[in-house]
Amino acid sequence: MHKLLIVGAGRGGTALLRMLNQMERMKIVAVVDRSEDAPGLELARSFGIQVDTDYHPYLEPDLDVILEATGDLQEYESLRRVKPEKTVLIPGTFTRIVMRLIRERDKLIAVMMQNQRERETMLNSTHDAIIGVNRHGMITLFNKAAERLMGIDAATVLETNVAQRIPNTRLHIVLETGLAELNQEQILPNKTRIITNRVPVRNERGDVVGAVAIFRDSTEVMALAEEITDLKELQSMLEAIIQCSDEAISVVDQDGNGLMINPAYTRLTGLTPEEVIGKPATVDISEGESMHMQVLKTQKAVRGVPMKVGSKRKDVIVNVAPVLVDGTLKGSVGVVHDVSEFKRLTEELEKAHRIIRTLEAKYSFADIIGLSESMHAAIEQAKRAALTPATVLLRGESGTGKELFAHAIHNESVRKYKPFIRVNCAAISESLLESELFGYEEGAFTGARRGGKRGLFEEANGGTIFLDEIGELSMSMQVKLLRVLQEREIVRVGGTKPIEIDVRVITATHVNLESAIQSGRFREDLYYRLHVIPIYIPPLRQRVDDIYPLAMHLLRKDNLEYGRNVEEIDPETMQILHSYQWPGNVRELENVLGRAMIHMRLHERVILPEHLPPLERKVANATAVQHQEDVSSTGITLKEAVEEAERNHIRKELLAANGNRTLAAKRLGIAIRSLYYKMEKLGITEDER
Repeated sequence: MHKLLIVGAGRGGTALLRMLNQMERMKIVAVVDRSEDAPGLELARSFGIQVDTDYHPYLEPDLDVILEATGDLQEYESLRRVKPEKTVLIPGTFTRIVMRLIRERDKLIAVMMQNQRERETMLNSTHDAIIGVNRHGMITLFNKAAERLMGIDAATVLETNVAQRIPNTRLHIVLETGLAELNQEQILPNKTRIITNRVPVRNERGDVVGAVAIFRDSTEVMALAEEITDLKELQSMLEAIIQCSDEAISVVDQDGNGLMINPAYTRLTGLTPEEVIGKPATVDISEGESMHMQVLKTQKAVRGVPMKVGSKRKDVIVNVAPVLVDGTLKGSVGVVHDVSEFKRLTEELEKAHRIIRTLEAKYSFADIIGLSESMHAAIEQAKRAALTPATVLLRGESGTGKELFAHAIHNESVRKYKPFIRVNCAAISESLLESELFGYEEGAFTGARRGGKRGLFEEANGGTIFLDEIGELSMSMQVKLLRVLQEREIVRVGGTKPIEIDVRVITATHVNLESAIQSGRFREDLYYRLHVIPIYIPPLRQRVDDIYPLAMHLLRKDNLEYGRNVEEIDPETMQILHSYQWPGNVRELENVLGRAMIHMRLHERVILPEHLPPLERKVANATAVQHQEDVSSTGITLKEAVEEAERNHIRKELLAANGNRTLAAKRLGIAIRSLYYKMEKLGITEDER
C-alpha cells in the first residue's frame, strides 16, 4: 500500500483526489490546503479522508509520495526541504501533465459514450428487428423494430431468459450448438411472418459468448425483392454506402483477393485501390494474421481482432464476416476500426504514471549556483557529458556538489524518465557491498532472501547509477566493477548466469586517484575505464565570486526552513566570508549561515559579523598542551563519557532551537522518535532545556 499526501485542494488537487481515491494500493493520508473552504477539502471529507491546513503533521518517514498541486514554487521548495528523505515529491508541473491527460481521457470517454449512443440510435432506427442474448441466454438487446414486430415492450424482457419470454425462439439453441441459422422463415404468435437470421457471437478464442437474431416482416422482404430487379442498381447502391461510410471497409472474393475498399480505408492504411484490388488480402497487414483468410477458411465471423495495418503500422481492431449467397461462399467483408489514438493516450498516461513512480533525481542544472569561470566551465562540460552515454568521473573536495552534478547530468540525459540509483561506496561495508550492487541468488549465504534479490545495478537498468566515493572501493570490488563496465553484464552472488544490463555509470571521488594508483590502492585499468569524461568541480576557495550568490540562495532556503525573513548580508560580513578558506566548501557555508540565522533576533534582517560563528581555526602549541593537561584518571568509563557528551550536545541544540524538538532532531541528524528516546535515556527534562 502506497501512502500519499495531497497538498493543494483547488481544481487540480480535487481532480487528482477523485482519480487517486479510486485506485487500489493507494492510501491518501490527508488533503491539505491553507484555505479552509477549498473545494477539495469538502470532497475529501465525503471520502472519509483527513483534511488539514498544515502538512507538517503528516510528514512521516513512511510517507511514499507528496503531490504538490498548489502551483506555488515557494510551497514546492518548502516541501522539498522538510519532506522525509525517502519520500518522493511530485511538483506541480507533473501534476499538470497528469491533469491534462485526465482531461484528454475524459474527452475520449465522452467521445466513446457519444459513439455508443449513436450506435444505440442506429440500432433503434434500423428497420430490421434485432434481439441479442449473452452466453447465459439473458436478453441484452431488444430494439424498437423488435418491439413493433412482436408487440412486446423491451423493458419487460431485457435481462430475462430468452427461452422463457420469447415464443418460438431458437437463440438458446444457437448458443448450445454454436451453429448459425440463416434465412429461416417463422410465424410469430401475432401471425406475422418473418425471415430471420440467427448467428452465434464468439470471442477471440472462438468461444460462444452470445447470439443475435435479425429478422423482418417477410411481406416487406417480398415487396423489396419485387422492387429491386436491377442487380447493377443494387450493386451501385451498396458501393455508394460503402464509399460514404466513415468506417474503413474492405471486401475480398472467395480466393482472398481484394474486390473493394472505401476512402476511409485508404485514409487509415495509406493504400490506394490500385495497391489493394486484385492483390492478396495480406497486402495491408504490418503485424498479425489475415482475418479475411481465416473467415474464408472457416466461414465463421470474427470480431475484435487487434493488428497493425499499413506502412505506418496503425493499431486497429477488425471485424470480418463471410459473404454467403444461397449458402455459397462468395467472399468476406471486413470493418477496420482505428484505435491508435486511444493507444497513444493510454501510453501517455502510463508514461506519466511511470514518471511519478521512478522519479528519483531531484536536481537539475538550474539548481547549480555558480557565476565564476571555473564553475561555468564545469557546468558546460557536464551538460555536454549528459548528451552522451559515456562514463563520467566527478572529481572535487567534499561539499563541492558532486552529487548535485550527478542528479543534473541524469535529468539532462535521455534516461531522465528512468531510475536514478545512488550508492555511497564508503557507507556500505565490504561484506555487503557486492550483494547490494549485484544482488544474490537464493541460498547464496546464510540469511539470503527466498527467491534471491535484485542488485542496485539491476534496479538501475535503463537509467543511471551514481557511485559516490569510488576511491574507497577495495581492490577485489574494483575488479568486479571493472568487469561490469567492460562486459555490460553482472553476475549475482551465488549465481553463474550473466545478466545483461543497460546502465549509465556516474562516479565521484575526493581521493587523488593518480596517487592511489602509485601507492597500489587503485587499479590503473579501472582508472582508465572511469576517466572517460572527468569533470573537476572547483572548491569554494577557488571561486570566491560565487560566495555571494550561493549565500543569497542559501538565505532564501533557510528563511523558509526557519521561518525567518533575513534579507541581506552586511558588506563586512561578506568580507569575512571571502577571506575564509572554506575547507568544508558549500556544505560548510550552508552550516555557517544557518548558525548565524539562529543567533539573530527575529526582527533583524541583515547578517552582521557578530552573528557569524568563529571561523578562525586556532592550533594550540602541542608542547604547551602536553604540560597543561591533567594526566590523572577521571574515574568514569568510556560509555559514561560518551553519554555525557551526547547529553551536553542535545541540550545545546534544544536551546538553540528554542525548544523545537523537530528542528533540533533535524540538526542532530536523527529522527524525532530517536530524540525522544535519547532524552528519556539521558535524563534530559523540559526544565533542563
